[in-house]
Amino acid sequence: MSIRMGNRKTFVAAATITAALSLAAVTPALAGTTAPHSARSAAASTVQGDPRSTTTRVANFYGAYIDSIWNNEDPAASANAKALRAFYLSAAAQNKVAAYEESEHADGILFAQNVPVKWKVTYTGSGAGHATNRVTLTWSDGADAQVSKIDVQSDLSTLKITGLKQVG
Repeated sequence: MSIRMGNRKTFVAAATITAALSLAAVTPALAGTTAPHSARSAAASTVQGDPRSTTTRVANFYGAYIDSIWNNEDPAASANAKALRAFYLSAAAQNKVAAYEESEHADGILFAQNVPVKWKVTYTGSGAGHATNRVTLTWSDGADAQVSKIDVQSDLSTLKITGLKQVG
């Protein structure tokens, strides 16, 4: 009887250890921290927002817009980018962007022909019913990465983007 009980305890212990090791191996994958993405995931471990904040809205717009054009092989990407413009930009801002694109043959949201690898949005002030946020776009990785900056003006009552201006 003692041999059977010992075998049962050994089996239960082995099953428990196997389950724990399996869970430890699977948990990082479920959390999105697998090896190829771990450095990127660690850098952006917390994101929060407020739909009443122009800074959050500008960040949401640029994040979703860049994701859409980055994924240009996805058939829905172009339609999504257009829908984002229609939702986040005022009609006047959409017209200004279209005019820029017509004359410069470049994206009027990014003021470029390519897609940045990183973006950051910083609140810079408000007045006269508008808020301004500075969008910093990073175009490559590494110590010598090129950056560009755009001041984005938003209407405080509608939260729509009303103006985009490249910063020298």
